[in-house]
Amino acid sequence: MSRNVSASMRKGAPVFAALGDVTRLRLLTKLSSGGPLSIAQLTDGEDVTRQAITKHLAVLADAGLVRDSWRGRERLWELELAPLDEARICLDLVSRRWDERLARLKALVEDDPTP
Repeated sequence: MSRNVSASMRKGAPVFAALGDVTRLRLLTKLSSGGPLSIAQLTDGEDVTRQAITKHLAVLADAGLVRDSWRGRERLWELELAPLDEARICLDLVSRRWDERLARLKALVEDDPTP
């Protein structure tokens, strides 16, 4: 595996791990619909507590997917797109490798003279 592919996989791994939870995916969906949101706004419509949402946001922040800022006494959360772009690059690499392998397999099967 080349260094670029390996580096891409290392960058993508925390993102994929963070995205492996339906609550965190819903939080990212909410954050992608506009500007920064508070914990109260992010908790609205969820079946989990504010404390649980805060823990999920910490996981997303550790993966670089969200960042927080303070506006007065209110903590606001925003989506960070760069890690998602890195994950997309990682998936594109995997997809290209599968396409190459399938093309080689197809060529082998089509070139096989046995009936």
